[in-house]
Parts: sequence; C-alpha cells; structure tokens
Amino acid sequence: MTRARVLTTGFLFVVATYMLLPLWWLIVSSTKSGDDLYDGSLWFADLSVGANVDRVMSQDGGLYPRWLLNTAVYAGGGALGATLLAAMAGYALAKYRFRGDRLVFGGIMLAVLLPLPLLTIPIYLLESRIGLLNTVWGVLLPCMVSPFGVFLARAYAMAAVPDELLDAGRVDGASELRLFAGVGLRLMAPAMVTLFLFQFVAIWNNFFLPMMLLNDQELWPVTLGLVKWNSIRTGNLRDAVLMGALLSLIPVVLAFLSLQRFWKADLAAGA
Repeated sequence: MTRARVLTTGFLFVVATYMLLPLWWLIVSSTKSGDDLYDGSLWFADLSVGANVDRVMSQDGGLYPRWLLNTAVYAGGGALGATLLAAMAGYALAKYRFRGDRLVFGGIMLAVLLPLPLLTIPIYLLESRIGLLNTVWGVLLPCMVSPFGVFLARAYAMAAVPDELLDAGRVDGASELRLFAGVGLRLMAPAMVTLFLFQFVAIWNNFFLPMMLLNDQELWPVTLGLVKWNSIRTGNLRDAVLMGALLSLIPVVLAFLSLQRFWKADLAAGA
C-alpha cells in the first residue's frame, strides 16, 4: 500500500469517526437512565431501553407519538408538495420559452441564496394576516416551496428529457400535461427522489419555523417537543429526550433505505 493511500485511508477514518461518534453516543446514552447518563462512558451500562421507551411514550399524557405523527405529516406532505411543484416549475423553465423566463429563473436563483430563517419573520407576519398561525397548513405551505428544488429539476430536465422525445409525443397527439406526466416525470424520477429526501430531512429537522408559527403543543413536531422537555429542570427528562431523539431518527433512515434503489437504478442506466 502506497503512502498516499495510507494517508487517505487514515484521513477518511478520522472523518468517519468524527461524524459517527455523536450517533454512537446517542445510541449508548439512550439505553441509560439515572446517574449512568452522566458517567461519561461511551459504552453500555444497565440497559434501560424498555423503561426509556415507556417513559417517552407516556410523558405528558402521551404527546410524543402525536409529535412524531405531526412531524411525519409536515415532512412527508411538505416534501411531496415541494417535489411536485419543483418538478413542474423546473420542467417548464427547461422545455418552454416565454417572455421573462430568464428573469424568473434569476429570481429563483436569488431565492436559493436566502437562508430560510431569514424568511421566517415575513412568513409569520403574512400568516398572521390570513389566519394560518397555529395550524397544520401554516407549517405545510412554506415547506412546499423549494427554490433549490426548482434549480435541480430544471438542470435535470434539460439533460435527461430529450426535446425529440417530446416532439414525437406531440406528433402522436399527446397533450402537454400528458407529456409532463408520462414522459417528463418518469425521466426526472431520480432527481425528484433526491429532492424529496433532501426536503424530507430538512423539514424533519426544522425547528425555527414551527417554533414561530405553532403555540398548541398538540401541533408541535418532534424537534420542538424535545427541546421543551430538555428545558424542564424538574423531573430530569434527559433519558426521555435521548430516547425520543433516537426514535425520531428511525423514519429518516427508513426513508433513505427505501428510496436508495432509485439512485442505484439511475447509476446503472447512466453506465
């Protein structure tokens, strides 16, 4: 093994350890309770998995399952809506020419540069005027807008959807909507899966937007609920917080594992 390969392998090992160590600490700590949580050990002590799960599920009258369901609705619905809207907008910008199309795309690129927390206050003021504060739709609608998704869909549509294929469909009498649904979406599927996963994870981890828009605890996502539990100084809910954080990772991992086959299929097609 050459020196360069040894250095590269060692560097990647250090990076992997740095990235996986917090996850390992979470897994180990979520199985502990009481004083074992503060022993500083990175190995398992008394396995209190069942007790911790029961506590996180029953705390505050069983709010955690409701928080988990809310998060799934926000992340799943928001990611699905953002993916569909981005696919439609990106396909239109890539395959149609209209007056002001470059100006529209420039505005979208400018929106990509704006961080989402910067837009939270304007969203709050707007929703306070139209009565969407403290509602499910108040969180869902902002999550369905993804400027980066439009950029990704446009770039992929330009490369993956041949104009000749669309022209052939028009000659056969297919409508523009039929061409988008039957040809465009199918060829853009790998990019749309990527966008769905990115948006799903971003919404699942979102904290600032729900904190600003939601007051009712029954509408909170997991992130907001766990921060509230962690801020409580009485009762020592740290074991419930850690187990809740670990349980909240499972849907994200399952989503990635169930959708990664689309990436593999696209790689095989490209090869």
